[in-house]
Amino acid sequence: MTQHPFSGGFLERLHAGEPTLMLTVRTSRTTDVVHIARSTGHHSILVDLEHSTMSTDVAAQLCAAADSLGLTALVRVPEREYGMIGRMLDGGAHGIIAPRVETVDEARAIARACRFAPRGQRSQTNMVPQLGMRPIAAQELNPALDDATIVQILLETPAGIANADEIAALDGVDMVSLGANDFTAELGVPGQFGDPRVRDAVERLADACRKHGKLMVLGGIGDPAILDTLVPLGVCPLRITGTDSAFLFEGAQARAKQALSTFRP
Repeated sequence: MTQHPFSGGFLERLHAGEPTLMLTVRTSRTTDVVHIARSTGHHSILVDLEHSTMSTDVAAQLCAAADSLGLTALVRVPEREYGMIGRMLDGGAHGIIAPRVETVDEARAIARACRFAPRGQRSQTNMVPQLGMRPIAAQELNPALDDATIVQILLETPAGIANADEIAALDGVDMVSLGANDFTAELGVPGQFGDPRVRDAVERLADACRKHGKLMVLGGIGDPAILDTLVPLGVCPLRITGTDSAFLFEGAQARAKQALSTFRP
């Protein structure tokens, strides 16, 4: 398989079954967090615009920094906002994660927003950080960016899972993921990842991805015991190690306990 330019071999690693680590950025507003991700052995970052108040400018700077450091940067956009997709890709993102997709038409619109005509309808540009901000003619830039851009479709409802096979079959979709947190909430059993309907959804999505040569991602489950039962079904080796805000909390909590344990009045 040919390595996608500018993506750090991200998809190639996953297709080869190599463990690939991703850090979610939600709270941080400087590129320090990208350097920390690289220094701690992560291969990628997820800039989460769905669950943060981060500006598009900050998000683009984080993506551009990741590109310079050899990390893959994916941006989870708010819902399926078309205008946001183009700005993030122009600003340095290597790919887009589109949440709460339920239909084939919604997934197709996301894939087309990420690629230039004739494969899609991305607005034309000629300078991007991934290519060193050099003006490049469309006949060179368009195929290079089209080949490099990663599209991940996030299914979080029973309706989305019902359409998993047709969504995985779409041209321009590279990864399809199950968001277990929202999925269990939709089922009326929030956080109960051992529910048999979660396993059924993973099996259905994994089968669809395997059939169409796409990568299946499982997100939202941190319990190793449950993951151990689901990963063998066909989940790709992408592991989200956590969110920057959660890391900050855990570190602060540990230091507070340490300080109190050594306190002698």
